[in-house]
Amino acid sequence: MTPAHLTQSVSTLGGGISEAVRALSKAQELAGDMPKVLSVKDQGGSISPWPAGAPDLLDSRKFPGMQVIPDLDKALDRSMPDVLHTHGLWSYLSIAVPRWAKTHHCPYIVSPHGMLDVWALNRSWAKKRIASTLYERRHLGRASCLHALCQSEADSIRAYGLDRPVAVIPNGIDLPTASSRESADRNPGKRLLFLGRIHPKKGLENALRAWAKARHGDNQWQFVIAGWDQEEHEAELKRICGDQSIAYADVEMGRYLEQGLDSDRSKASVIFMGPVFGDNKDRLLRSVDAFILPSFSEGLPMSVLEAWAYQLPVLMTDHCNLPEGFSSEAAVRIGTEVASITAGMERMFDAPDAERQRIGENGLALVRERFTWRRIATQMKQLYQWVLGKGDKPDFVHGE
Repeated sequence: MTPAHLTQSVSTLGGGISEAVRALSKAQELAGDMPKVLSVKDQGGSISPWPAGAPDLLDSRKFPGMQVIPDLDKALDRSMPDVLHTHGLWSYLSIAVPRWAKTHHCPYIVSPHGMLDVWALNRSWAKKRIASTLYERRHLGRASCLHALCQSEADSIRAYGLDRPVAVIPNGIDLPTASSRESADRNPGKRLLFLGRIHPKKGLENALRAWAKARHGDNQWQFVIAGWDQEEHEAELKRICGDQSIAYADVEMGRYLEQGLDSDRSKASVIFMGPVFGDNKDRLLRSVDAFILPSFSEGLPMSVLEAWAYQLPVLMTDHCNLPEGFSSEAAVRIGTEVASITAGMERMFDAPDAERQRIGENGLALVRERFTWRRIATQMKQLYQWVLGKGDKPDFVHGE
């Protein structure tokens, strides 16, 4: 089978969507399929590995309110996929995919990746309302099936007024190879990690305010914020550090791990590390002691699945849409407000090492059971076969 994945970015600028498309397409290749990936050239850093011949990066042209891909139809003609799978909304793909699919009698699936959640819709709501009228509802309404990452996202899809079938299939994760954690010889303290986009929806402003309240006495914890800046939000976070009398520093990841927490440079309470990928991300995740995602809105966050894969105890909100994390005792529930985040941090700080280890082990067990890419690729193939009329309707598809 040849599915074609289409998304606006497959670089680091695409955030979790880029990584999800990369990992899913690679898992499909390993399962014997021949996935194609079509996207746009941009200034972001590359990620890997990809299936053979992927991604196919196309030139684009900027028009007011739209980044047009002139050669998309030709690229699809060359690929001749069995099924199209678009990832994300509010882009030129939402116009071009329904047109090409209709001409070539090709079914397509849409994964909004959380972009129909209320918080996300309220961002630039006027522009999205116009886009919805002009093209996005047509894109969604003509899809053979819509793909939700969790039941909460499926509910958001229905709330948007869409009656197409909805498949509920989560994101997955590649389990890291077995290896020891980074040596603590140089790093006697403990680290709380945020890893992801530095964006207002992630809730880091209140997390920093909570950090100022939660750290007390001889607390040896340090807050590491790693990720790529969007909308110049990192500058706002540093301003909050100043307002809250939080000492912070910018430290590159490799130098940080070499220096350890006992160096003069790393005595800062908060570390801004910048983007971390590949082997550096693996080293970072092996070196920290807990993970936090105080987000206002998510589809299904890859960062939490990664944290669990590295046996890290997690602090997260209900908006992360992973309720099984709470029921499996793999995560501590926090709200988005300062008081709730503060309480969650203090619980994590005060917990014995054995308790944090138990929570992290529960997370790894949960990932192994439900969130491996091999399992997700199998479910996605069942979905493709159904929309092609070659298989029965899967039990994870709801609606007509």
